[in-house]
Amino acid sequence: MLQRLNHIRLLRFVGMFTWAMVGSWLLNIWLDPEYLQQRGDDAMLALVLPWLVCFLAFGAGYWWLTREAGVRQPRLGDHALLFVITLCAIGVSYYSDTSLGSVLLMVLAGLLPWLLPIPVGLAWMLLGNLAFIPLFIGVLNMPPILAIVQALLYLGFSSLVFTTAYVAKEQANAREEQRRINAELRGTRALLAESARVNERTRIARDLHDLLGHHLTALSMNLEVAGHLAEGPAQQHVRQAHQLARLLLTDVREAVSHLREGGAIELEPALRPLTENVPGMAVELDMEPGLRTDDPECAHVLLRSTQEIITNAVRHSGGDRLHLHVHRSVEGIRIDAEDNGRGADGLVAGNGLNGMRERVAAHGGTMRVETAPGRGFRLQLDLPLKPLPPSTVRDTA
Repeated sequence: MLQRLNHIRLLRFVGMFTWAMVGSWLLNIWLDPEYLQQRGDDAMLALVLPWLVCFLAFGAGYWWLTREAGVRQPRLGDHALLFVITLCAIGVSYYSDTSLGSVLLMVLAGLLPWLLPIPVGLAWMLLGNLAFIPLFIGVLNMPPILAIVQALLYLGFSSLVFTTAYVAKEQANAREEQRRINAELRGTRALLAESARVNERTRIARDLHDLLGHHLTALSMNLEVAGHLAEGPAQQHVRQAHQLARLLLTDVREAVSHLREGGAIELEPALRPLTENVPGMAVELDMEPGLRTDDPECAHVLLRSTQEIITNAVRHSGGDRLHLHVHRSVEGIRIDAEDNGRGADGLVAGNGLNGMRERVAAHGGTMRVETAPGRGFRLQLDLPLKPLPPSTVRDTA
């Protein structure tokens, strides 16, 4: 069971358990009926109900923020919700006259590295804990020095949780990078295997043509001359040998042509590993059956471009589905990629997208990206195919 729990799920369940334990403050009212009487008849409306609203709002907000943390890029709404539940944590302490809100800030500290840059997250954690100093002084009637010490104590606990979450985040990123590199290596290995197969078939075809083809041609010509010189029964045997030599030459020529026709690189074994087990993104690869290319450079560009498309969709699209359609077009091979992300008003190309555009252009291809708010990103990439080399076998007989 633990193998199915990643960092975010563990963070969510442990955080929610701690949040539920903070709710044990309500037992104080049930076990001590005089608790509210000491605070007056309006204590239920003035303290318990606002406390309950802050407590439940924190739990709901925390559950929502941990739903897709680490899977997609944080949005402005996530940051706004983070600010709200920080205020709810302070409200829990204010309405209960306890330091339970600092415990909730410790829970929140484990979420900050997943939502904010590290410097911003550290500042957020520091300001959140320092905000409890006036509360400790005014509500809990602590001396200022003791209030500062108390806030720093909870800050130390929060720092430990923050550091642990940061290490977990780095491990998750390293594991994802390793998965991406492994997928790319698997695709490259398949591409190299296909290239080696093509090169071997080409070598065999060349050897058959150069060795057997020329010798059989010479043999056929000599048998034809011998057929004209021979007389009687020998002439018949020479002509039969000449016909067999011509048939054998035809068979060799057909075998060489077959080897060359089968010397194209199959693309699916190279591209399929890139789309498997992508975290947070369901990648659907729709390839035309039997799609091949005899140009290793074209296959390499397709491999790198597909990897970059998937990486950009995971990091920047904000969606959870990506459809890749690879098929043959009039120009050569086309990739149509479309995700269900949030899209954007305009395209701001980064290093990855610019590098892919340059790689495609260097091969003579074109690339077009379309996006709009709420309509995701769509990319269309066309690569030309080099014409198949003509057969080097000539009928010289």
